[in-house]
Amino acid sequence: MQPGKSDPRAALIAVTTLFFAWGFITAMIDPLIPSVRAIFSLSYAQSMLTQFAFFLAYGIVSMPAAALVARLGYGRSVLCALLAMIAGCLIIPLATKVQHYEGVLVALFVIASGITVLQVAANPLAAALGPPERSHFRLTLSQAFNSLGTVIAPYLGSMLMLRGGVFAADSGAANAAAVRAVSLRNIDTSFLLIAGMIAVLALFIWRSQRRLTVAPPPAQTEDSLFAALRSNWAVLGEGAIILYVGAEVSIGSTLINFLHQPDVLGVSLERGGKLLSLYWLGAMVGRFAGSALLTRLRAVRLLSIVAFIAALLCLIVSQGAGVIAAACALAIGLFNSIMFPNIFTLTLERSTASPAATSGLLCMAIVGGAVLPPLTGLIADSAGLHTAFLLPMVAYVLICVFAITAAKARVAPVGQTVGEVAH
Repeated sequence: MQPGKSDPRAALIAVTTLFFAWGFITAMIDPLIPSVRAIFSLSYAQSMLTQFAFFLAYGIVSMPAAALVARLGYGRSVLCALLAMIAGCLIIPLATKVQHYEGVLVALFVIASGITVLQVAANPLAAALGPPERSHFRLTLSQAFNSLGTVIAPYLGSMLMLRGGVFAADSGAANAAAVRAVSLRNIDTSFLLIAGMIAVLALFIWRSQRRLTVAPPPAQTEDSLFAALRSNWAVLGEGAIILYVGAEVSIGSTLINFLHQPDVLGVSLERGGKLLSLYWLGAMVGRFAGSALLTRLRAVRLLSIVAFIAALLCLIVSQGAGVIAAACALAIGLFNSIMFPNIFTLTLERSTASPAATSGLLCMAIVGGAVLPPLTGLIADSAGLHTAFLLPMVAYVLICVFAITAAKARVAPVGQTVGEVAH
């Protein structure tokens, strides 16, 4: 390496830690849900507002985040994102101090706003840090560490937030206020530890800013989301992403309480949270297995197969019990694994809008994580957690229909409608 030149490998290490961090924090919401539900005596629908507040940021902040990255560049945008995430983590103890659930929701929105900026900056940055022909490898590697974060977080989060206090075996005989205070402190401890982790990461990124300059600055674009909305396939792809993210988040959000049910496994909430790691582990393993399968199967065929199997598993969970229901629920993560990238690429191939406009619309569709979980919670409150799995089942059936429709559609060049493509 020449003197004065930055090492792209060091920059990639810095960016990969960002992927791990936002995966870790996103999955920490899953054990937080049963914790706040018990502490604040919430219904399932009310506890699912944690996911609503978190994923709402994707719909609101995505466009401003893109403008911020274009204006400040990668390094300073990442630092701004990390500082916002730290601020959100520090709001949590303030909210628990006054015992206001609404404050927790505000904190989660702030944290997710920072993560949204982080994703807008980190995805293209990981792809740009080196030779173009190896961009897919770099992005896959970074996303693997993102998945690792989602596997570790529920296990650690359950150890911190779902033990002692209101979850202690003898909590019924103890002073209610004191018991609640213990569980609130456990939440504080969890997010203060996350704030400390992010602070160390921010210091690392600050010291590594020069390394991030090895990537070209993000290109300015005048592509409008309205252009994507004029493409039928871009809108269909957006709907499919909303359904996928909503289903995945809904299942992850309910699994701890589901495994806790006496007619399923009857384990403690802490144990259920640790088992939840298997759901996200399946997603991580499936991404690598899916990459291999895509060398033998068309994307439309593989997407239709995994969506159908995921829907079938949801149906079994809704009607079953015991170990079979638990195993099927956890196995859904494996079949979730390749849905997002396949929906994304299939939509880009068929959209008549530009790739930039289409990608922007699809990234905003992650807001689906704010839409389906509260609806799942309403079903759980009225008909039980088993029945609540029917909503993700419908989502997966519609994704299967999307894949079958994509198989029959022609790939249209940008700027042409499908009817204009030569036969």
